Amino acid sequence: MHRPQPPAGAQLTLEPIGYAHTALPTKVDAPRQPQAARGTPGRIELLPGRHFEHALEDLQGWEYVWVIFWFHLNPSWRPKVLPPRSTSGRKGVFSTRAPHRPNPLGLSALRLERIEGLTLHLLDVDLVDGTPVLDIKPYVPYTDAHPQARSGWLEEPAGSGRSYGSSCGAGPAAPDDPVAAFQVSFEAQPLQRIAWIESRSELALRARIEATLSMGPAPHPYRRIRAEGGAYVLAVKEWRARFVVEGRQVRVLELRSGFRHAQLATPTANEDPALALHREFVASFPG
Repeated sequence: MHRPQPPAGAQLTLEPIGYAHTALPTKVDAPRQPQAARGTPGRIELLPGRHFEHALEDLQGWEYVWVIFWFHLNPSWRPKVLPPRSTSGRKGVFSTRAPHRPNPLGLSALRLERIEGLTLHLLDVDLVDGTPVLDIKPYVPYTDAHPQARSGWLEEPAGSGRSYGSSCGAGPAAPDDPVAAFQVSFEAQPLQRIAWIESRSELALRARIEATLSMGPAPHPYRRIRAEGGAYVLAVKEWRARFVVEGRQVRVLELRSGFRHAQLATPTANEDPALALHREFVASFPG
């Protein structure tokens, strides 16, 4: 049966139902997946006057929710992108989760902590502050999870052609990451400093460092990793974690501020609010 199709270029109208409020002001600050944002809090505030308080009824009982949102900071799209985990070059954007899409729609499964009025308090949040939210749906484990599904190019051995693993046979109760994780450990210095930072901010810094480095410690612009004097440095927001790699082991040696001393020297009007915390950090941990 022939079904009429809309004309090419037809416009679809979407309106936000609310906005995300997080401690992630820019695209650079945002983790690439909720897995890399473990424990990071945020909230979605739905718009008043649209009966959304009734739409939220019965949602509290779900542990996770799908959040469909708009990548509002991406003005254009790219047919080929370089994902952070690709070891064999660029990939077609439809085979990735990259934000550079023809229609910049994003999808994240976030942990629902509680609902207060029109506000959803969430964890594992990877959304930039001010992200327009288009829809919210419950995550239903028995139908949304497919542990035996193939993982596309993530299963390709480095430098090889396409050689996907088999999905036959009984799979695990939960899917394993198809890319073997690196083991991440911390020296005493960064552990002490991370505890200090986490006690004074909402940033789950240790979890962010572990999640990013476990996926691969090689320098990559999307992961904000660069080489430095025989070691490597990972940037998480304005913090810098210096680490070394020994086989499949990553050892974090040092945690420091990413601000220059001149930036921290004298408080100024309208300065970045993060400067105050970094100024206190440098005073507490000189050298």
